[in-house]
Amino acid sequence: MKLIVGLGNPGAKYEGTRHNVGWAVAERLAARAGLAGWREKFEALLAEGRLAGEKAVVARPVTYMNESGRSVRQMLDFWKLVASEDLLVVVDDMALNLGRIRLRGEGADGGHNGLASISQHVGHGAFARLRVGIGPAPPKEQHVAFVLAPFAKAERAEVDAAIDRAVEAVDIWVARGLEAAMNRVNRPVESDEQGKDDKEEADRPTNHANA
Repeated sequence: MKLIVGLGNPGAKYEGTRHNVGWAVAERLAARAGLAGWREKFEALLAEGRLAGEKAVVARPVTYMNESGRSVRQMLDFWKLVASEDLLVVVDDMALNLGRIRLRGEGADGGHNGLASISQHVGHGAFARLRVGIGPAPPKEQHVAFVLAPFAKAERAEVDAAIDRAVEAVDIWVARGLEAAMNRVNRPVESDEQGKDDKEEADRPTNHANA
């Protein structure tokens, strides 16, 4: 069984915001797969069924972003899942330019309180995470307003395409595993750009994550 968790904040005022792109991926994934739901359990909205022939649960925690790990821990315990093998978290990332997606099997939270909360409750950061770019990031003092704002009209087509690619990435992860999904999803980049991305992930400021 696989658990796919899209991070976001509950409530109408957060709908369609940059910080809720993980929720958007979860919603589209469940709709396209015809999963049953949404029902509320484990402090999350759940859609259950089969993805790529395997039993799966798609979840949207309703704890608010910085308490997401509390919900994820309950689900892992209930279904007796192993985070490093069975969990994929979909999250917004302003260190990635708009429209880019990137998949990794583990890593630091990079200043994102949703990932930090999950790592805290799981006890480690060795779980897959699919990052959906919402950047480039504005100056530090504008981070909170930026992530809690809706996408601009001119950005919507690119965001929509990124959500489609993220859904495809999840399907591949379920069907063929992490390595196959990473090989398909992560765009080849020049080594200097790769290093820049890695540094941004490690060094990015943390103040936006409280949103």
